[in-house]
Amino acid sequence: MDYAKQLDQARSLADVFEIVKRGVSGVLGRTRAGLMLALADLGNHPQGFLGAFYPVATNVIVMNKVPLLRIQETNPELYKPYAFYVLLHEYLHSVGFVDELVCRDRARALSETLFGPDHLVSRISRDFSQFFPNLVFPDAAWQPQELRLEFVPNFDRGSASYFA
Repeated sequence: MDYAKQLDQARSLADVFEIVKRGVSGVLGRTRAGLMLALADLGNHPQGFLGAFYPVATNVIVMNKVPLLRIQETNPELYKPYAFYVLLHEYLHSVGFVDELVCRDRARALSETLFGPDHLVSRISRDFSQFFPNLVFPDAAWQPQELRLEFVPNFDRGSASYFA
């Protein structure tokens, strides 16, 4: 499968996620169905921002919508590679790679296997900060008053094979 071509053709986060699932299944033989994606404002910290998180033993990935919007507005060519890497990282957590350092290493190795070492996804997986230095507000640390989750409809399409 040509993962780079598939990613270029993706039109939504759900499309990107389908590519993530195919890649993880094909290389690692692990799958997880029934996941949901929620977008939320996760705030900022001077040392960096949180791209997403997966609460262990749940069925939801929570992705920080602020970086997504900023990338889409300021550097649209990085949007899909960024989304792929973040969703890959969190999906790996959901299929059993709980340790953060192990998960980062697996995401990097998998990115390079699927896309080759020179693709943007692989480069982001090796040095995230190189691509997104302007997403952090260095003098501001803030958190939203409350966590408002916006669920992405029809996110994990592969797990809905019938309607009750």
